[in-house]
Formats: sequence, structure tokens, C-alpha cells
Amino acid sequence: MSNSFSSSSRTGPLSGLRVLDMSRVLAGPWSGQLLADFGADVVKVERPGVGDDTRGWGPPYLKDAAGNETDEAAYYMSANRAKRSLTLDISKPEGQETCAALAGRADILLENYKAGGLAKYGLDYDSLKASNPHLIYCSITGFGQTGPYAARAGYDMIIQGAGGFMSLTGERDGLPGGGPQKGGVAVADLMAGMYATVAILAALAWRKKSGAGQYIDLALLDTQVSWLANQAMNYLVGGDVPRRAGNAHQNIVPYGVFPARDGHMILGIGNNTQLTSFLEVAGRVELMQDERFKTNTLRVQHRDAVVAIIGGITAMRDLDDWLPELQPAGVPCGPINTLDRVFDDPQIKARGMRVKIPHALGVDVEYAGNPIRFSASPVDYPRAAPLLGEHTDEVLEEWLSLDDSAIAALRQSGAV
Repeated sequence: MSNSFSSSSRTGPLSGLRVLDMSRVLAGPWSGQLLADFGADVVKVERPGVGDDTRGWGPPYLKDAAGNETDEAAYYMSANRAKRSLTLDISKPEGQETCAALAGRADILLENYKAGGLAKYGLDYDSLKASNPHLIYCSITGFGQTGPYAARAGYDMIIQGAGGFMSLTGERDGLPGGGPQKGGVAVADLMAGMYATVAILAALAWRKKSGAGQYIDLALLDTQVSWLANQAMNYLVGGDVPRRAGNAHQNIVPYGVFPARDGHMILGIGNNTQLTSFLEVAGRVELMQDERFKTNTLRVQHRDAVVAIIGGITAMRDLDDWLPELQPAGVPCGPINTLDRVFDDPQIKARGMRVKIPHALGVDVEYAGNPIRFSASPVDYPRAAPLLGEHTDEVLEEWLSLDDSAIAALRQSGAV
């Protein structure tokens, strides 16, 4: 069953653009999904019979309309909505020829093979730009096309470590649970996907001015180092190597994660007025007369004692008791929501961040929505992630004007 949609019916800001997405796993597919959200016709090229590696990264797997588990992994679906899937074996001459022809009709090509990996198939930028000088070709690798690490494969956690992120993330050394920690999602991959999208949009603007496409060399390691932001500047300007601070603030107390009776919450108390308001809500305003609480400087000096006292207070009540009183009192605070709470949050619902998208198996799939709100060209979600090869014939007909006999010949050769 195919959940087909016409690329000409898309109305987003990138409608009319064609993207050949030859990337796999997360960084490249995430960029391709963003382009698809914005209306581009994104065709995902996958290996016949196998597809993207993440198709097998379950459980969980999607259930069909009868409640039976399918082969559609949630991981795969998270980065491939609104795309069309075409199977193509580029190890075969017929597959290479077909892929080159598709690239000749594309505006953008995304790939994340190892550096130089597509050259042996004649599908590198230099080979393709001769027939399509307008092509924007974005290569995402672990370490870039140049430098001593260029030949290495890149993996999210390795990049988080090599790029310094894990040296800054986690509880302080010497405390329970202390030591380096990776992010709770694949932040190196996801940020590389975001940078790829920004680079592609900039290249489109340049093409509009110059008429020419160009090659984009994007490395996970480079992007990881780039978004170290203030921590990188602290080191480059001050010379001191930043260390893990856990959830604490080095200069403000009480600031961090505190226990509630039914979970945890964040307090970001930055001055005496906010602390007094907190203690008034807690019924413990007398603590402002305690020498350790009188100024932030004293609270920092007596950090362990102050944090322990505040934690003892917060642990006595539920989150739903604390937050409705603290927030109107001007106390910076918030919950640490589990994902069930996140997607049930009225603000998340009001902002349309929980969306239902139709899938080819006849069910609606719930997604975390795109956070961008355009006033004139809104994001739309025509379909969930595609089945493997769901649109092969459709794309070959639309993009290359192949008839049934030509497609059958490709299928007979094993190229599709």
C-alpha cells in the first residue's frame, strides 16, 4: 500500500525543490527531514531489501491497524517523515547510471558516506556537477574531507567525546555519579543535521545570486566544536579548561535540581528577593536570618549545607503543589518532565508539538512536530516515514520519465 502524495501539492517555503537524500542513520536524514518539512520533494535512496540501517533499530516498532507489530522502527521514523523512498543498488552499473540521472534533476544532494566514498561509483560532486552545475552537494562525515582523521568513520558518541562535550557534561568528579556523560539524545548528529540544513539554505541563496551550485564539506567534529559556544570562548579567552559542574551553578546558590516528593524540579534562585519568595511559600522565611543564607556570596561559601537544607524542604511536597505557588511568586522554577508529561503538557499541545501523520500502513503515527511557525508558508506533514521502496516506480516516472518497461528492466537487473 502506498501513501502517495504529489510533490506539486506542497506549499511550504521549499516547495518545488528536489532533494536526493543518500544519507543514512541520523545526521543527514535529520537535515533531509527538515527540508521535507519545509516542502521540498525529498527522495530517500535506500539499498534494495535492506534500507537505512535504522529500519532495524528497534524495538519499538510501529503497529499496524490490526495491532500487529511491523518492521517499521520508531528510530527510523523519527528522521524520515514526509520523504519518498526509492530503492537503488549503486554497486551495479545500472544503479549508478540511474542515480547519476536522478542527481542531474536534483537541486540538492545529501550524503554521509566516508570521505570520497561515492567517487568509485562516479557519484562524487566533481563527477555530477558537469551535467548539473546548479547542484548543491552536501557531504556529512565524522571528521571532514581533509586532515589526518578524514578517513575515519564518525559516530555520535565518539564525536561528543572527541569534541569536548562530554568533558563538560555530567556530575562533578568525586561526587556520586560523577564522570563524563553523553547527551540524552544524539546531539552531535542532530546539530550536524541542523548545520547541514543552514548550509544548504545559504547555498540556495548563493545559487539565486550566482546561478551556480556548490559543494558543502560538513564534519560532525567541526560542528561539535563550533557549538561549544561560551565554554569554548571561556577557554580561548581565559585559558582555563572548563570542568563538569553537574546541575550546579558555579556562582549562584541555590541553583540546580532539587527533589520533590514525586520527582524533581529546577530552582534558579539568583537573588535574595527570589530566595525570600521561595522561603515564604515554603513557610521557612526564618532561614533568611541564618548567616549562611544572608547573601549569595555566603550561600556559595556554604553551598553543601544550603543545598541540603533547601533539598530537605522541597522533598516534602509534590511538584503539583510547589510549581503553582512558586511561579506566581516570581521564583524561577520548573519541572523535570518525563516524556509522558512532556507530551501531555498543555503548552506543548497548544503549540501543536504533538502531531498525527498518516502512514502507508493505514494508521496515524504521532510525531514531535517541527517547532518553526511561518506566517505565510506553514510546515505541513503529508505523510509519515515511507515504507522501503514505497515510491520507487513513482519517482522514476516523475523525475526520469521512465515507462513501465524501463522500470521493469531496472528491477530485473537488481538495480532497484
